[in-house]
Amino acid sequence: MKTNQSAVVMLFAPLALACAPFAVAKVTGISATPATDAPASCPAVAPGASTGATRVFDLAARAGHITLGDGNTLYSWGLSTDVGATPDSDAMQYPGPTLIVCEGDTVQVTLHNQLPDAVSLLFPGQGIATASGDGGAGLLTSEAAALTGSATYSFIAHHAGTYQYHSGTQPEVQVEMGLFGALIVRPGGFVDGSYESHDVNRRAYGITGAAATAYDVEYLFVLSEMDRAFHEAMEDAVRNPATVARPNAANLKQTLWFINGRNGPDTMIEQQAAWLPRQPYNALPQMHPGDRVLMRLVAAGRDLHPFHHHGNNAWMIARDARVLESIDGSSVAYPDDAGIPDLVSKNRRLPDQAVSNFTIQTVPGSTYDAIFTWTGKLLNWDVYGDRPGHSGTGAACGPRLPYEDPISHCKPFPVTLPEQQQLQFGGLWSGSQYLGVVNPLPPLQGGLNPAGGFSFMWHSHTERELTNDDIFPGGMMTMMIVQAADSGAVIE
Repeated sequence: MKTNQSAVVMLFAPLALACAPFAVAKVTGISATPATDAPASCPAVAPGASTGATRVFDLAARAGHITLGDGNTLYSWGLSTDVGATPDSDAMQYPGPTLIVCEGDTVQVTLHNQLPDAVSLLFPGQGIATASGDGGAGLLTSEAAALTGSATYSFIAHHAGTYQYHSGTQPEVQVEMGLFGALIVRPGGFVDGSYESHDVNRRAYGITGAAATAYDVEYLFVLSEMDRAFHEAMEDAVRNPATVARPNAANLKQTLWFINGRNGPDTMIEQQAAWLPRQPYNALPQMHPGDRVLMRLVAAGRDLHPFHHHGNNAWMIARDARVLESIDGSSVAYPDDAGIPDLVSKNRRLPDQAVSNFTIQTVPGSTYDAIFTWTGKLLNWDVYGDRPGHSGTGAACGPRLPYEDPISHCKPFPVTLPEQQQLQFGGLWSGSQYLGVVNPLPPLQGGLNPAGGFSFMWHSHTERELTNDDIFPGGMMTMMIVQAADSGAVIE
């Protein structure tokens, strides 16, 4: 199912996808308490040094109900920054808030427990953390006692990268129930800037990664799964502890799959959708041709998920927050830029041990960083073929647009499309095979692609994970939309 730059415009049947193609899916999170935007810049620090700053987070563990792709709700556990809410308020989110800090920061997380079980949090990859809780030492770390307990964890974020955090108490139950989230550590010297104005300091890693991990736009993909029957049985057991036994986690059989806490097609709805109050994060990546997109993948559940990204291979640059390089700072020219002069001139780099693949095999508990680029390279037809100067030969063939493939420039589309009367249209079909073009369509057809972008499905390559309780399409599925640079689409 390798696509290797094929410009497959997904002709999804009308699915009642009330998706918003301009919904921004940038990495969002909290950087302190009270909740604020993530840090826009980080001070430069030597490896292993401290910034002297302390980032303080207060999280409440609480039960609530999330909304599934079929519109039903499901009992779950989650984390919330609203520590003052009551246990029956339903105030939680799935997954937990994305914590964003700077390399060298001291991170302090206080967990307030309103669940019927003792809970705790682990921060893999963060070295030695101090922990104290009123629920005792626990098996892996200090716990917050059931119902009213609390625990505090503190560590120095010594190394930039993509991490996760999750419950360290009965993780086979509590991770399944929803107690996990993502942690992003920005490198020292990081400067976010804006999409329109940024430099190599917008990067995933610091001194060792440097320009080789620079990116134009980033997106987070937290992959997880649930067993609906287990959650329903847990809700019954919690409500009737004297008469109903807890379900056995050894019998888990997942039937629901999520990206950033949502089933497809809800992954493509805007962030903070009012009717998804417990699932604030979406997963609708967008880019312009030539962009370097940083994919941050977090394998938060207990199953393997092969994450397949149509449109092009991606270059894995780090795994478990460690850059794939032979020695610190060793890099090579970015292979995807070869043959496109205005990209070659940027001298974009890649860690010298980066791995190219069309599917990222995610292993439970691991994280991955990858760089993805799309230019239409080697399509052998001009994606701007409807524009003046993009068809014909000789003088009729004008200059390329920025980052356009010279080999494909001015070459015609290789087939003649049938008349509209002979076609059935998907919601994302713009009426044209050319990028940035929207043509008239029959009534009630299309309409979900107002800027004429190219849509590529990004999804689990395990087919059953593209369903919601065996109903396709759904589950671990979203779209990458490549927007023309002059489309007006907002990319951050």
